[in-house]
Amino acid sequence: MIEQPFSDLDAWVAFYGQAQIPVLRHTVQELERLRENADKVNGRIIANVILHDPLMTLRVLHYIEAHRKKRQTTDITTIERALMMIGIEPFFRDFQDLPQVEDQLKGHPKALLGLLKVINRARKAAQWSREWALARHDLDVDEITVATLLLDVAEILMWCFAPTLALKIRDLQSVDRSLRSSAAQIEVYQVSLQDLQIELSRLWHLPELLTTLMDHSKADNPRVRNVTLAASLARHSANGWDDAALPDDFKAIEELLHINHATLLRRLGLDSPDADTVQPQ
Repeated sequence: MIEQPFSDLDAWVAFYGQAQIPVLRHTVQELERLRENADKVNGRIIANVILHDPLMTLRVLHYIEAHRKKRQTTDITTIERALMMIGIEPFFRDFQDLPQVEDQLKGHPKALLGLLKVINRARKAAQWSREWALARHDLDVDEITVATLLLDVAEILMWCFAPTLALKIRDLQSVDRSLRSSAAQIEVYQVSLQDLQIELSRLWHLPELLTTLMDHSKADNPRVRNVTLAASLARHSANGWDDAALPDDFKAIEELLHINHATLLRRLGLDSPDADTVQPQ
């Protein structure tokens, strides 16, 4: 466990480059259940389990790049395609005895709760992002889903490996809700998580398309906006639907989807009489 921040971005990247990434216990249990009936499952069924866990999703994409064959010229950008390349039997063979988040954070129950909240937020963002990509008739909705799910993986990793520091960030922003995440990150971690995310994507040789979709500097690209706006909406609405940043999110989403405000509220389930009590699932 990291108790004190590393001095620079390179040190953080080096640490995570050799770290054994844990996955959720529920993921391990579900995969074991499928393993027992391996002859009856297909890639889509397994992918649904993997895509419920950003950490497992990361492991699979990293695996497929690490085992990339010389003759393979096309990036694998979705989990179903990755499973097609790996094969069902080899997948179950090579993804056994995975380290589990719950074991790693056994002595840090508050950090485990914080981690699960971020993962839940990532799932909600991926769900919204997928819906919007479908509405936009995106060429590959699954790519958008994966990129959104992984957008905050650097934050998730901090909860796993630097729980004390992650809790400090949470406490700072609880005291000062106007404190920007990037400012808090630089104060506590000495780095921006966005910068760390991009460097880790390069280190792990994640597909270039996914790296682009996760890059805020490419915001003029509607696919990138699809990803980043879904993540922003999930992050801000997690604070309650009265969060001060939400009006800007709503406006940007309406422009992306070419819909009016009433339509967006209806799609988000916020047009009901008790909408002010609605929370992301």
